[in-house]
Amino acid sequence: MRKKKFDCVEMQHEAGRRIYEETRNMTFEERLAYWQEANRAFGERVRKLRAKRNTA
Repeated sequence: MRKKKFDCVEMQHEAGRRIYEETRNMTFEERLAYWQEANRAFGERVRKLRAKRNTA
């Protein structure tokens, strides 16, 4: 059997475990701030990639 080089489901499971460990002892307000910051950082990353793509 051929081994996959990339397993999307496993990647999702790993991310879920990491996020759970980072947030499991947080209050609701702390989790809300965590996700707001993650959303802000993701938006910034997308903007940078779009700007790079448009200048290339």
